[in-house]
Amino acid sequence: MTIEQWIIFATLLLTLILFITGRWRFDVVALLALLIITLTKLIPVEQAFIGFSNPAVITVAAVLVLSRGLQNSGIVDLLGDWLSRLKGGITIQLAALTSIVALLSAFMNNVGALALLLPVVLQLARRKKIPASSLLMPIAFASLLGGMTTLIGTPPNIIAASFREQTGAAPFSMFDFAPVGVGVALAGLLFIILIGWRMIPVRSGKSSSDGLFDIENYLIEVRVSKSSNLIGKRLREIPDFAKEEVIVVGLVRGSERRMEPSAHTKLIESDILIVSADTENIKKLVEISGLELVGDEKIHQEDLESDNVTLVEAVVMPNSTMAGSTARSLNLRSSYGVNLLAISRQGKLQRARLDSTRFQNGDVLLLQSHVETLKKVVETLGCLPLAQRDLRIGQPRGQLLIALAIFISALVISALGLIAVQVAFTAAVVLMVIFRIVSLREAYESVDWPIIILLGAMIPVGAALEITGGAQLIAESILQISSQMPPVGVLIIILVITMFLSDLVNNAAAVVLMAPIGISIAQGMNVSVDPFLMAITIGASCAFLTPIGHQSNTLVMGPGGYKFGDYWRMGVLLEVIVVLVAIPLIMIFWPLANP
Repeated sequence: MTIEQWIIFATLLLTLILFITGRWRFDVVALLALLIITLTKLIPVEQAFIGFSNPAVITVAAVLVLSRGLQNSGIVDLLGDWLSRLKGGITIQLAALTSIVALLSAFMNNVGALALLLPVVLQLARRKKIPASSLLMPIAFASLLGGMTTLIGTPPNIIAASFREQTGAAPFSMFDFAPVGVGVALAGLLFIILIGWRMIPVRSGKSSSDGLFDIENYLIEVRVSKSSNLIGKRLREIPDFAKEEVIVVGLVRGSERRMEPSAHTKLIESDILIVSADTENIKKLVEISGLELVGDEKIHQEDLESDNVTLVEAVVMPNSTMAGSTARSLNLRSSYGVNLLAISRQGKLQRARLDSTRFQNGDVLLLQSHVETLKKVVETLGCLPLAQRDLRIGQPRGQLLIALAIFISALVISALGLIAVQVAFTAAVVLMVIFRIVSLREAYESVDWPIIILLGAMIPVGAALEITGGAQLIAESILQISSQMPPVGVLIIILVITMFLSDLVNNAAAVVLMAPIGISIAQGMNVSVDPFLMAITIGASCAFLTPIGHQSNTLVMGPGGYKFGDYWRMGVLLEVIVVLVAIPLIMIFWPLANP
């Protein structure tokens, strides 16, 4: 091997290790890889950031904004109303839910489609008395299956189209993925609806406001005794309260009950404080301040709400600004006016100190805040409400027809090849902004910037793999190992490798790494690159074995109460079915013979 090949392989190995361990966010890892190949001159400096101008990156960003427009238009309300009237047991419910999520995922961001229906599904589970864990993983997997069916269904398809164009052929069009993708999606959905959901362990997920958290387990009432040294002091003057080691969520003074009292409130004798804190801090506060623990009367959720203050259960979305931070480092109380009352992770209430617990994607949080600011706060923090509580993340309905007309027009124009897809969808974004379906602020906020950074940084890394001959070297090794196999056997190997890679790293990164290898193998065998690119895109959308392979899996982990090992129980058979269905369909619609 040449020195350049050693460098690119070492860079890719480091990148994969960092992706898998999750120590650093994937966009940071991608930028690190880009810097390495640039500083070692594997690619010219002037081409280091050429990936950010790639049509795939522009298309992904536009699709994310259009997904927000569809969300704002009120489509989720219509779907929620329809689902609420649906009769039947869990099989019927699953058939409807997974079909709708798959259909939405075909034309909008996977995570966006799942997020639209997540609160609806949780309310449905509560009303129908169905375990949330039996519904959430199926709809997460359905979002991945639906993304296989169109060009814009998932970033891997858009990236594969870009790689095809680099071979001198026309990029894949809007519905080129449908013959294989639809067949695989239908087979996968049938398995999930009829068999797969039965393999999921029943978990006590956090599915509704009813019993979401056991309030009495982490809130305590303390009374200001006549000997307390806190009498006459304002809440902000008490160190434990000021440092948010003990959070005051309510104050009872005679017959008056104040939720989230002002920091300027002066304490008087017989005041009862409802506080959230760990046992150690409560014990210290009681001993030092002369407070008295109030009897055994339980605190209920309605005790923490008023006309102006409410509670919301929310899940930390993938790439939320909260991930990796703590309540203390974010200054939730002082900066956002939010009290963090509880954290649930994988269905278990976190008993450690809340102010120092680092948030993870998929954590379920119980937040207390003012009604009028809650919507903005939840959006800013990057959380998704699990129960509606009259909280609307989108605009009022009324522009659904305009939004659908813009979106469908962009689909048709790009499908007919009249305008390049990146141009058509950028124009659709501009129209949605002009018609105020999406505000400029929402447009910028809806773009998943870590994904954009990942794509822009990894595309040159993939190019370096090809330029240095690394892709060719890997391809030759695979061809040598499989020399006695027919071409379809090599195709199966590529599909399976991509599947397992997507279970560990971001699916877009999986395609960027595997596409040059697949193209080199096809060229080495003197066959068409199309079936290999199709196999790679299908494999990249099959992150069914772990919660870290795709953001949809991470999003349902907390609300469903799943453990890390729950995903493979249904995922292994689902991946086998995908291979059995995808390979024959690829051979039929995308034959190996060069056109």
